[in-house]
Formats: sequence, C-alpha cells, structure tokens
Amino acid sequence: MIKINDLRKVFRTEEVETIALNNIAMEVKEGEFVAIMGPSGCGKSTLLNILGLLDNPTSGEYWLDSKEVGHLKEKERTQTRKGKIGFVFQSFNLIEEMTVHENVELPLTYLKVKASERKTRVEEVLRRMNISHRAGHFPNQLSGGQQQRVAIARAVIANPKLILADEPTGNLDSKNGKDVMDLLTELNREGTTIVMVTHSQHDASFAHRIVNLFDGQIVTEVEM
Repeated sequence: MIKINDLRKVFRTEEVETIALNNIAMEVKEGEFVAIMGPSGCGKSTLLNILGLLDNPTSGEYWLDSKEVGHLKEKERTQTRKGKIGFVFQSFNLIEEMTVHENVELPLTYLKVKASERKTRVEEVLRRMNISHRAGHFPNQLSGGQQQRVAIARAVIANPKLILADEPTGNLDSKNGKDVMDLLTELNREGTTIVMVTHSQHDASFAHRIVNLFDGQIVTEVEM
C-alpha cells in the first residue's frame, strides 16, 4: 500500500539547513499496523505528515496504492487524501464551534455525501465509539477520552483505507488510552491499515511492526 524510496526532507532558512529525514526507505502492506518510534526531533511527525500528504518530501519517492504521490501540488494532495486517509492527532483537533455530530459529519460533507446517508453513517459510527449520548454536545463539554473517541469517529467515517495516528493516547490517562488502542486494534482487524507515531512502548506493542527512527533515519525495524 505504501512504498517509500530514498526519501529526504530538508528544512531551510537563510542561515540554517536542517535535515529532518534522510534516505528513508520503508514499505507498509495493506492491513498492517506499524508503529514509528524514536526520540523527540527524530523526524517521526515529519514522516507522518508526508505519508498523510500534508507535506511533500524534498526528494525521493512516495508511492500510495501504486501511484507516485510524493510531489503533488497542494490541490492534488487534498483530492488524493479525501476518503482515503484518516487522521487521529494527540490534540484531537476538533472544531470547538461544532457539535460532536457535526464534527464527525464534516468529512462526508466534503465528499458530497447525501444528507440522509450522512445522518445514518454518523449515528452508526457514534454508536460504535460509544459516544452517541454526546452527539449534541460541543468538544469543550467532553472529557479527553471522549474527545479522542470523536476524533477517531471522524477519522473513520469515510471508511479510509489508511489511518495515520500521531501520539493518539498522548493526552489521555491509562484507561482512556487503553480504550483508544483497543479501538484502533479493532479497526485494524477489520482491514484498515494503521501507521502510528508514539513514544509509548505499551502502545507500540499493539502494532505488527515497530520502526525506530533516530536523527531522521530508520535504525531498526522489529516484527512483533
């Protein structure tokens, strides 16, 4: 599903050149659950942003579903992301002025799904995430664990083939963190490919494979 060859990402200012990723080569098979680990500043989030088509590499190839997508223009990246990639962030990234229902519905609105189908699908995914009773509430009325459930519901509402998760339990206590990892594991069992950045060895243990980054390079890959 994902194939990366000789990927580099360099950030430049007038005075400084910072190599965030250097000669990255990796593959992720469809249906796999991969954890990316490493110290702060090693390039984990930069790599995830490139995988999610939020940024382009400086050089190298990124193949997604047999299509080279590493150097698309922003509009093309947006079109490719729609319905194919779901995101789960540490900070939830919910829209405060929207209810839970409206937040989860948003990706379907962008995809121009009919209102009646949107309603059915949102109700179904909220029920699955055990958050239906909060459908009319706003994010600031929810606990951290509830907000992350909403974020996962929003990520999966369009049935993406790939979920990218950046420290999904980072702001949660251990119980809510376990609930989130159980949800991601269940989605993976159903066939969704997951790539997750984490500092947590416990969270990484849910993955099939751990990729360790250091100074922008892959240093080890461990099958679980």
